[in-house]
Amino acid sequence: MASGRFPASDGRMVALTKIESLGQRGEGVADVEGRRVFVPFTLPGDIAEVEAEGDRGTMVSLVEPGPDRIEPFCPYFTKCGGCLLQHVGPTTYAEFKRGLVEQALRHGGIDAPVLPVLDARGNGRRRATLHATTSGAGYMRARSHELLSIATCPILVPALREAAPMIARAAGALIGDCDVLCTATATGIDVAVKSDKRGLKPEKLIPLAQRFNLARLSYNGETIVQARPPTVTMGRSTVELPATSFLQATAAAEETLARLVVEGIGKAKSVADLFSGAGPFALRVAEQASVAAFDSDKPAITALQKAVRFTRGLKPVTAATRDLFRDPLAPIELEPFDAIVFDPPRAGAEAQSREIARSKVKTVVAVSCDPRSFTRDATILMSGGYKLDAVTPVDQFAWSPHVELVGVFRK
Repeated sequence: MASGRFPASDGRMVALTKIESLGQRGEGVADVEGRRVFVPFTLPGDIAEVEAEGDRGTMVSLVEPGPDRIEPFCPYFTKCGGCLLQHVGPTTYAEFKRGLVEQALRHGGIDAPVLPVLDARGNGRRRATLHATTSGAGYMRARSHELLSIATCPILVPALREAAPMIARAAGALIGDCDVLCTATATGIDVAVKSDKRGLKPEKLIPLAQRFNLARLSYNGETIVQARPPTVTMGRSTVELPATSFLQATAAAEETLARLVVEGIGKAKSVADLFSGAGPFALRVAEQASVAAFDSDKPAITALQKAVRFTRGLKPVTAATRDLFRDPLAPIELEPFDAIVFDPPRAGAEAQSREIARSKVKTVVAVSCDPRSFTRDATILMSGGYKLDAVTPVDQFAWSPHVELVGVFRK
């Protein structure tokens, strides 16, 4: 359904059109005068007046909602650039997330089962980065580099929903433009402030730690105040979290991904955990198998080593700092292992995948936050004789066009 352009009530030239599908970025896709136009905050079945410029569109008015449209729960939705899918009902939402994985695999020529999406949102995200200025703090506006100041963020865990914006505003008032990473830990909120400005005095932030009873406050990677070590639980271990080391967005996602990893390695007795971070998989796998963990993040490896020392009942765990992008483990180094687990950054693990493909390791469990880099790495592994059993999508980046996934490969 589409028609020619006509003036809307506010004078803008619009086209009345029906949204046909969701694009990979979570935007509705419509046909406007023979062109595919991507319209944020719409969904299949919506009939809307759309102002189009090239392939980008803006919904001027919603004439008739689609059958799976729901009421967004956040007062900043459509203004904030963070969440794009709060208006999408559960059926369309699950199909969209699963479709991101299916499309990537199909584009790469891979035929493998994609299982239903697992909900791993839990009680919200335990980590958030807000931008702060002297006048406010929040996220960037949708399709803009302009700051949207907020008072609350309902997608965060309860401890951060209102605290994170308040902390960020206070930091901005003290030192001006900065990014403020807030993490909810078992011992309190951990705050890492980052600023590119020179000549700032970090001690100006000390009142911030006292006012909010922070577990730790750091500035550009340097600890300013630590009242208590920020800790998180990984399996039966307690890990002291380095200030800026990687952490899964939700605790539920970490649990879900770790369960899939443990199920994937089966009865393996010796496991290599590549891109291990502080040990969310290694520490759980070590309850049943010996583990050798590798990551380029030295503080994370140090935290993992300490957690191992203070955890009873684990199989042997070794942990070493190594840049697996520049210096991947070679087949001869992988020979002692029954299974490999890898969870690289969004760019994937191309170099390491090539070495794994040449190895004789029977089982590989790949965790990824990007279906496209996963597909590339999967293609490399399959060229070495691996078969992809199945892929499980995991939804921890709620109401965003992102999806986590776990694939199990056998040789």
